[in-house]
Amino acid sequence: MKLATLNDGSRDGKLIVVSRDLSHYAAAAAIAPTLQAALDAWDIVAPRLQTLSDALNSGEVGGEPFDQSAAHSPLPRAYQWADGSAYVNHVALVRQARGAEMPESFWTDPLMYQGGSDDFLPPRAPIPLVDEAWGLDMEAEVAVVTGDVAMGVSEADAAASIRLVMLVNDVSLRNLIPGELAKGFGFFQSKPSTAFSPVAVTPDELGDAWRDSTLHRVMEVDLNGEALGRADAGTDSTFSLARLVSHAAKSRNLRAGAIIGSGTISNRDADGGPGRPVADGGRGYSCLAEIRMVETIRDGKPVTPFMRVGDSVRIEMHDDDGASIFGRIEQSVEQHIQGRHNV
Repeated sequence: MKLATLNDGSRDGKLIVVSRDLSHYAAAAAIAPTLQAALDAWDIVAPRLQTLSDALNSGEVGGEPFDQSAAHSPLPRAYQWADGSAYVNHVALVRQARGAEMPESFWTDPLMYQGGSDDFLPPRAPIPLVDEAWGLDMEAEVAVVTGDVAMGVSEADAAASIRLVMLVNDVSLRNLIPGELAKGFGFFQSKPSTAFSPVAVTPDELGDAWRDSTLHRVMEVDLNGEALGRADAGTDSTFSLARLVSHAAKSRNLRAGAIIGSGTISNRDADGGPGRPVADGGRGYSCLAEIRMVETIRDGKPVTPFMRVGDSVRIEMHDDDGASIFGRIEQSVEQHIQGRHNV
């Protein structure tokens, strides 16, 4: 089934069930008022939501037209948002561009940082930017939402805890990152509010595209209306999403509603080298930092700029019939006025 949250002005929005083709929705307030409430009582609530979903898809329930621009991120705020490094190729390119050797452990022990989870952006809301010198970048990723996860869980058991799958625009301020990392205490100001796809999808809805806790579909990323990335999320994935969930739970319990991200989707070129632009027949890039790294490796310096006020990004994924699976993240960069709330 497909679930979404209507942005009704409240902090946590209103839970709805969305039809498979994303054309209609049915209110789910009689079952659970919010997605977090549904996740907290998933074993009881999920069968009732599935019944409503079946009725909506069969036409038994007519529903209302679904407007993606009226949706918030499925969880407008969450108890946990942690982002990993499923695509180590992306990390390898970062190190290569810097002329730094990559530790072998990166291929066996995932990287992960804890992001801010109290203020997610709606998938069609502008990205607020105070200063273009901060180096605004998008990062197209896949994320999962978990149920309760016990500390020390195995990868196999972690897979069973995955409730929902979403797309992510993990916004980064690249030029703030070096200074923060130099302090030896990790990301904070360089990782502003994140946006997730309008719709979250249960793994069973994905069919054969969901295998081994990895989503095997092409991530479509457009910058200012032009194709930037067409990377396959099922290719070059070093770690599954279940492995990342297990990693996050190594020393702590995760509670229902925890969000774990894949990190930037990144594919090698067919010859094993850095990826090529879509226009040159390659799979392109899921973030601007990666194309800048490839330019540095090939030409000695980056030439592609980071996002500026007025730029726009679209992130989406389609099934074999060309239908949008999660809806579309579509955001433009907007000059932020100090002291004004974004949403």
